[in-house]
Amino acid sequence: MTAELEHALQQVLSPILGEVGVENLQRLTGGASRATWSFDTTGAHRRALILRTGSPDDTHAGMQVEAAVQQRAAAVGTPVPRILTADDSAAALGNPYLICEAVAGETIARRIFRTLDDAGRRRLLEQSAAALAAIHRADATGIDLAAPNELADWRAHLDEIGDTTATFEWTFRRLAESRPDPSAPRLVHGDFRMGNLIVDDSGLAAVLDWELTHVGEIYEDLAWFCIRAWRFGAPQSLGAGGLGSIEEFLRAYEQAARTDLDRDVFAWWLTLATLRWGVICRRQAERHLSGQTRSVELAAIGRRVSETEWDLLDLLSEGAVR
Repeated sequence: MTAELEHALQQVLSPILGEVGVENLQRLTGGASRATWSFDTTGAHRRALILRTGSPDDTHAGMQVEAAVQQRAAAVGTPVPRILTADDSAAALGNPYLICEAVAGETIARRIFRTLDDAGRRRLLEQSAAALAAIHRADATGIDLAAPNELADWRAHLDEIGDTTATFEWTFRRLAESRPDPSAPRLVHGDFRMGNLIVDDSGLAAVLDWELTHVGEIYEDLAWFCIRAWRFGAPQSLGAGGLGSIEEFLRAYEQAARTDLDRDVFAWWLTLATLRWGVICRRQAERHLSGQTRSVELAAIGRRVSETEWDLLDLLSEGAVR
């Protein structure tokens, strides 16, 4: 299969790069919904490239949409890998695909944290806030992007399982009762967090994994960056991605975006983001428990439902949602 894929990649890339060879094709770990491969091209100019593939019935943003969004984000200053080509057809490689240049750096959060001193954390926090501000000012017109109702959609995702918890139900009710007025729709990354950022010696090198991109509210991205799961063991005082306090992150975003954020609206979205993660954990556990995909990893993620319930109770008791 590897030899067949290498040959197919040559056919795809030759019209773009000229006659090239393909070598060192390796499947990378990670990626819950899409497969990622690294490889090198040989020829006049050697290049390190990345191939991302998804199934034809993937419900996430299509590869061509993902590529278009990254190009729009890059145009306003977001660091992203350079896209070479993308196609939603399965004809060339057997699945829809996106090919981009590889970006050197680290993505594993715990390794990143070990290399950062206080100044490095502060720099990466500010760079992350600036990248989000750039994403949110990117032009999303003319791209076929979904505009989901996050609260209703996660309610439906939980209902599909046929199981719930008292904490989840209370949180859904409180969120529905206190939903703030919507803010202007913007381009949203959808999964902006540690683990989806490449970090090098200069800080933020690239924002990855755009398959959840859509049109929504800026608070969705801001809040998702700040849930406990994406601190990867860092203390609560470093609530924004394990890099700094949430307030420091919001101020950095305000400065980069030249806007003011409503802290009460953010608190509502932080509660929703935490609930979203809880529902994801429960859904992953169901994949294991139902026998669909037997996996120790999925079972372990399911154990984090109770951790998320604790976080939700903390947020609700602190008056985050009034």
